[in-house]
Amino acid sequence: MDAIATVFAIGVAVYVAAGLVAGLAFVIFGVTTVQSAPVTVGARVLLLPAATALWPLVISRWLKSRHRR
Repeated sequence: MDAIATVFAIGVAVYVAAGLVAGLAFVIFGVTTVQSAPVTVGARVLLLPAATALWPLVISRWLKSRHRR
């Protein structure tokens, strides 16, 4: 049982680490690609937790919007 919890905790840590990297990259570089309007610093701060948690969806939407242009 202890090994399962360890593997689960490592999996969550890897997911969060990947989410932070993807979320920061999206908030700094990609949000204006997906959203055509200007984005303020406050909006970027609010977007970071959601982009971190939902990073697979954010990356896929970001890539789709880049191919449309």
